[in-house]
Amino acid sequence: MTTVRLWRWSSALHRRGLRRLARVVQRINGFVYHNDLGAGARLGSGVTLGHHGLGVVVHDNVVLGARVHLWHNVTLAVRAKPGSEHRIVVGDDVMIGAGATVITPRLGSVHIGAGARIGAGAVVTHDVPPGVTVVGVPAAQIP
Repeated sequence: MTTVRLWRWSSALHRRGLRRLARVVQRINGFVYHNDLGAGARLGSGVTLGHHGLGVVVHDNVVLGARVHLWHNVTLAVRAKPGSEHRIVVGDDVMIGAGATVITPRLGSVHIGAGARIGAGAVVTHDVPPGVTVVGVPAAQIP
């Protein structure tokens, strides 16, 4: 069973109201693949995780579009409680490089536009327009 399949399973259980069972599957995924993939997160079709999602951390309030690729040690952190309206929304065909961090402002949201690229090790604290590549700390658009 792959990391993404376990994640989809825990997410489906969470949506059906079986939150304890969803957390058990989430913990199994974390134990086997050394990650923390929020059961409340929504995954689009074709989401992939590089290196089996090793070290990936995704908050419950994250929405991933279709064909999103997260490399290892990526963190998608929302600075609000699970279930709040604050979230990270990642558009279709986005790639987030190894070790990158996307973190919302306190009680805010961040949107990553379709086709955007986030470089390895980048720290994103603001919206990223569609089709743009950002790198660095803090992340800035490549001219």
